Amino acid sequence: MVHREKHLGSVQLETLRNKINDNDYLYEAIQRLALVLSNEIFQMPPGGKYNERKRRK
Repeated sequence: MVHREKHLGSVQLETLRNKINDNDYLYEAIQRLALVLSNEIFQMPPGGKYNERKRRK
């Protein structure tokens, strides 16, 4: 069981490594983080004025 969990963890880590090398993914992740932090700072309701999941295209 431990071996399987270790394998799943390494697969997830590899998936994350691939994602962070994708400029579009990184841009969108940074935008979502900035929006969530701004909403926290300005004490806006969850989702804020704009939905942080909205992606640019």
